[in-house]
Amino acid sequence: MKAKYITIEREYGSGGTKAARLLAQRTGIPCYGQEILEGVSKKYDVSVDRIQAYEESATNSFLYSIYMMTRAAAGSSDMLSPEGHIYVAEQEMIRRFAAEGSAIFLGHCAAEALRGQKGVVKVFIRCSSDDMKRQRIINEYGISAESADTVRKKFDKKRSNYYYANTTKKWEDLRNYDVVLDSAVLGIDGCADILEQLLK
Repeated sequence: MKAKYITIEREYGSGGTKAARLLAQRTGIPCYGQEILEGVSKKYDVSVDRIQAYEESATNSFLYSIYMMTRAAAGSSDMLSPEGHIYVAEQEMIRRFAAEGSAIFLGHCAAEALRGQKGVVKVFIRCSSDDMKRQRIINEYGISAESADTVRKKFDKKRSNYYYANTTKKWEDLRNYDVVLDSAVLGIDGCADILEQLLK
């Protein structure tokens, strides 16, 4: 199957963002990650920092997730919490970008936004080497060696909670994905090579 859309969830420090950007550069297909937040920020006049704060407030509570999803499904946006409004806005922005053609999406439960669309491939990029993740966080993200593990766990927990709060699925459950890549084994270029084949 030729992919039209690739949605990528990734561990912090796995190099997943770098692989996605490299893939976009090679193929000329746009990649949306931070751009989703910026689009929501511009449309709704809310800062990116505030959007990120709302994302961080998501919880991994099953009851919270059911509550949020029920309110969103009810169709009355006035009943949504600020976090719910942000999630709905992000999902709308993803669909808007997707309507423009093939795309690569980073995070933000993009696969959920594109559910029902043809040609969606759900990807998870991990890194089986904690040392490699730690070095990438230190060298590429400018995080101190003392803080690297704490920051990694914080971001992974944020991503896991946000994913669960809005899908009731476990972010780290690899059965939720069509393709799972290990950047410790394949490298960033290798991950991009495999994903590029899906788009050809």
